[in-house]
Amino acid sequence: MAEISARSKFACPACGAEAQWNPAKQALVCPFCGTTSPMKAAPDAGGEIEEHDLVTALRNIPDEDRGWQTEKKSVKCQSCQAITVFDPTRVAQRCDFCGSSALIPVEDIKAPIRPESLLQFKITEANVRDIVRKWYGDVWFAPSALKSRALTDTVHGIYLPYWTFDAQTHADWTAESGYYYYETEYYTDSDGKQQSRQVQRTRWEPSGGALDHFFDDELVPASRGVPAPLLGKIEPFPTTTDLKPYDPGFLSGWVVEQYQIDLVAAAQKARENMDAQLQQMCAQQVPGDTHRMLQVSSDYAGQTFKHILVPVWVLAYTYGAQTFQVVVNGYTGAIAGKHPLSWVKILLTALAVIVVILILLAIAGSHQR
Repeated sequence: MAEISARSKFACPACGAEAQWNPAKQALVCPFCGTTSPMKAAPDAGGEIEEHDLVTALRNIPDEDRGWQTEKKSVKCQSCQAITVFDPTRVAQRCDFCGSSALIPVEDIKAPIRPESLLQFKITEANVRDIVRKWYGDVWFAPSALKSRALTDTVHGIYLPYWTFDAQTHADWTAESGYYYYETEYYTDSDGKQQSRQVQRTRWEPSGGALDHFFDDELVPASRGVPAPLLGKIEPFPTTTDLKPYDPGFLSGWVVEQYQIDLVAAAQKARENMDAQLQQMCAQQVPGDTHRMLQVSSDYAGQTFKHILVPVWVLAYTYGAQTFQVVVNGYTGAIAGKHPLSWVKILLTALAVIVVILILLAIAGSHQR
């Protein structure tokens, strides 16, 4: 596998400095003289986006499908365990995910599987700062000081690794369908009078069925720097329609996180996700008002995968003694994050709710007199 210098491949045609991918102009732009130049594909860059057979890949990944096709260096954060990859001219002083300075160089025994496609950055840093400031102002129960600080000076644009999986599935299911019916029940009240009421009963009947479903680009994040639940809040990424063939030019000037969740673990996670979704789909097919003892038997065929990169803006900030993380989808602008809580605001809100309840009870009591 040939390694090609990033500087020679993406040199500015005017001054010779290294050009960087610019989301606003969707082109390579020199950070020194501002010259815009079209991105030329690397000689060995892929021109098509293909789905790869999962069973074959799990047996062996060819060496020619590994590496970044350009010179990169890697460091691993000892705090959050993320491995970040960037241009050799950049000096990493703090982790882009958590802000820790505990970074150590990483030398791969075997190069990682190269992403075949990616979503390029579309949301600019200026847009992200506006999005984050608005988010600071909208978050519930956050300290008032958080709104005025708007700590967006540490925002970083990072390409995060994802795996996508396709599969044609067939599921057979059996269950017991429950149908509600009502019976009249008689009882004696506290005054000794006989009363009646309708009591719900359930009639159980066996049922069964089948369904076919195609999973297209089931996403599995391979990031250690951003927790999967947080990423889930800024999904979806339009991977079925807007992916571009991988070209190292998109990565010029940007940080990339190297996957640490490998293909085997990601495939297992994808299967778990698909099984859970098939369980829900089958549950929706069960007739009746309720059901129990649902059993699903699934078959998978035509399983394929892709390794892709998605653009995410990451902000790690410290408030008091805690560190919080905010992420923004670099393609759609969706935002999610953690923030400190103001216990004063929470207490005042709780007291206000209690006051409202007491007022409503007082009004209801006055109407009964």
